[in-house]
Amino acid sequence: MKTTKRLDAALEKLYTAFHNNTLNPECCNNCAVGNICDNTDSWKYLSNSHGSLQLNYIGIVHENFGRKFNGYSPLELLKIEAEFLKGCGYQLPLNYKNRKPEAPTSKETTFNGLCAAIAFLCALDGVQNPMEYVPDFEMERQATETQAVF
Repeated sequence: MKTTKRLDAALEKLYTAFHNNTLNPECCNNCAVGNICDNTDSWKYLSNSHGSLQLNYIGIVHENFGRKFNGYSPLELLKIEAEFLKGCGYQLPLNYKNRKPEAPTSKETTFNGLCAAIAFLCALDGVQNPMEYVPDFEMERQATETQAVF
């Protein structure tokens, strides 16, 4: 599977964070985009609220200058984070009034968010989602096990 440098780097960071149990949707340093941006919160100044798709003045300036953060434009970063949060079960934008999951840092919640973020990242770069390969391997494994029984 041929991918882009930015996608490879983002996938590696997200998988590492997930497997190290440091993926946290409510922390700007440890959410999907926080991890993509090397565990910094600099990206949060691009909008006025976590989960918003609306760039603020600072975000618009960076977008208009063509600024990239680890290969992603400010608007792309906001969209990635929004997909991650929706995948985790949040109602956007994040605030005390909107719905949120009961266990925001549980493996199931963060895995659902991870899958949503990865699907969006792959769509951005026009690459097939690597998570879609898992059922193919599962089917092959089941077929092999069935043949071994007979």
